[in-house]
Amino acid sequence: MRVIGTAGHVDHGKSTLVRTLTGIDPDRLAEEKAREMTIDLGFAWLKLPDGETVGIVDVPGHRDFIENMLAGVGGIDAVLLVIAADEGVMPQTREHLAILDLLGVQHGLIVLSKIDMVDDPDWLDLIEHDVQDVLAGTTLDGAGIARVSARTGAGIPELRQRLTQLLADMPPRSDYGSPRLPVDRIFTISGFGTVVTGTLLGGSLRVGEEVELQPAGLRGRIRGLQSYKQTVETAEPGSRVAVNVSGIEKRAVERGNVLTLPGLLQPTTLVDVRFRHLKDVGRPLKHNAEVKVFSGAAESVGYVRLLDCDELAPGREGWLQIRLETALALAQGDRFILRYPSPSQTIGGGVIVNPHPARRWKRFQADVLAALATRLAGTPAERLAQAAHAPEKRAVLQKQLGYNNADFEAAVRDALAQGLLVELSSGELVSRAGWEQITRRMTDEVRAFHRAEPLRLGMSREELRSRLGLKGATLNALLEGQTEIVAENDRLRLADHAIRFSDTQRAGADALLRQMAAAPYTPPSFAEAAQVAGEDVVYALIELGDIVQVQPDVIFTRAAYDELVAAIFEMIDHDGNVTAGSLRDRFNTSRKYAIGLLEYLDSAGLTRRVGDTRVRGHRSR
Repeated sequence: MRVIGTAGHVDHGKSTLVRTLTGIDPDRLAEEKAREMTIDLGFAWLKLPDGETVGIVDVPGHRDFIENMLAGVGGIDAVLLVIAADEGVMPQTREHLAILDLLGVQHGLIVLSKIDMVDDPDWLDLIEHDVQDVLAGTTLDGAGIARVSARTGAGIPELRQRLTQLLADMPPRSDYGSPRLPVDRIFTISGFGTVVTGTLLGGSLRVGEEVELQPAGLRGRIRGLQSYKQTVETAEPGSRVAVNVSGIEKRAVERGNVLTLPGLLQPTTLVDVRFRHLKDVGRPLKHNAEVKVFSGAAESVGYVRLLDCDELAPGREGWLQIRLETALALAQGDRFILRYPSPSQTIGGGVIVNPHPARRWKRFQADVLAALATRLAGTPAERLAQAAHAPEKRAVLQKQLGYNNADFEAAVRDALAQGLLVELSSGELVSRAGWEQITRRMTDEVRAFHRAEPLRLGMSREELRSRLGLKGATLNALLEGQTEIVAENDRLRLADHAIRFSDTQRAGADALLRQMAAAPYTPPSFAEAAQVAGEDVVYALIELGDIVQVQPDVIFTRAAYDELVAAIFEMIDHDGNVTAGSLRDRFNTSRKYAIGLLEYLDSAGLTRRVGDTRVRGHRSR
């Protein structure tokens, strides 16, 4: 599926040409028909001689409606740039051409219309030479020129053939599994509800799928799909699509919103971009200048920060960070146009390099500029490594980069071979620099814990996971192969860390252990033990395994605990069960200690309570 746009000056017969080619009048508004002028976007479609159906977006040609024009050309594959033979290239034609060039539209035909108004063949040759001069250096440099008359039909069959060949020579639209529909029209149908239309990019949409409207984040479901008036179950990328959405009211939708799959896009109010300033603007772009930003069918007021220069002269390129007044749903690689709001003027455009920068950058930072350059022009492997600054799933990275399956796997292989990427056992990918940074931070966090808690054996996995903001599986994968951090059960410590008591602490610990050994089955409570040795020392003895804490206030020495547990299993195996009373009587202790120990063993699965008795638990087999 393909979509082409028609551009050119208001008087050059674009809409008439579309009607002649398709039999569909793209001017749908009463005011457009009364003024014989395209004001808003018009839509039609054409079946080519090879059977392919092509969508057509007819954009306004008048300078007053240039911003409506911008809402329609963002998703086109090719353009028919219409120039009237009796008038030639007009200022508005040049502005349309500049916009197409900034948007990277590389395929198109120049349609020299109204040839029936010119009697002199030499004049047509002169106009063609002038057109070729204007196209020089743009993305449409060398585009073919077709001479037609929509009134008489002259050249129309040849135009269809040339358009067929143009589209046949273009690579097919890729399906990255990341569908995005920039909304350019919204309406309702009685009994069906909200319908949005646009040119589908990046992937397919299917009836029944849950969808999300960004930047509002509203969720809905696809009730129906149409493409060129045909009901379809699946809409393919590159086609004009009408989506009937349930769960989202018409009043909640605006032109420029993006319909996509849940979680695929996040709105942003700060973007890093590569910008090309048009050479005929007449004044330099100043730092903090107010502009209007157009991307896809969306627009927002923005304020530019010049990252690599004090001011950007016309005809030059530079790095900008733009702060948007209105959040937009943008992705890396999206094209954009900037205009001054007053007086209205198109000043340039470029490509969105990072739709979610980490922060507001300081100006003239060499590392920031180098990172942006890699995002823009680096190899696929370099771009992948930069995108994977933190551990991420492969599917998320592929959607973020917009690579198809083959290109993504090739980028992964190259990045791994070049040492740019690390693949974790969790299946996640992270750049080598990101891996080094996060493992260094892991070590720093554990070291800081040791400094704060020198008498603790180590930091819990959960605490480290929480501090780093990682998933448990990601943390476990990062810990594999670590030599600086040792994992002991749920505790993490540096390899050179050990609990070391001071002389005073060692004396307190020895005194406590002697006291507990003197009365092993009726030892002091935790609170009493803390009075003898200090709370930190008691916790350290617990982590070292010298003391076992079975309840908040019930502790035993390791030797007493092992003896008691062995006796419990002996009594169960001999008598069939054990009770708190029988355990109390055997060791001449109290119910406090007997019940506390049995409940601890129950929670560990070593015993299981049956009425007032205990039998072996599932973990004692």
